[in-house]
Amino acid sequence: MGSMQPDVTWPFTDGAFPQDLPAIVQRTVVDGSHPALMVIHDHERDWLLADGLHDPNADGASIVCHLDHVLSLDPSVAALASLPPGHIAERVSRDEPWSIRSWTYEDEMPS
Repeated sequence: MGSMQPDVTWPFTDGAFPQDLPAIVQRTVVDGSHPALMVIHDHERDWLLADGLHDPNADGASIVCHLDHVLSLDPSVAALASLPPGHIAERVSRDEPWSIRSWTYEDEMPS
């Protein structure tokens, strides 16, 4: 699978997310019913945001939208613009600090 971001270079200019950057975002995060508690910048340079509570892979659970929509609801996500590809940022609530570690899709892990 290829990146949704073929023309976006990381690290971002000025250390900020580009305007209109597409991301795969769980609907519960986009509609504001739950904060983003997981942010993944995958090896393909795509951004994925989830609430950490519900399955983001369930049918209809996630959509592609501009990251600006999430930033307007939760400006603290902006601090993750420097998150390197292949990493995940997690937190237990909107008020807690982000914890960052390396990350890969389960099917890409060595057996």
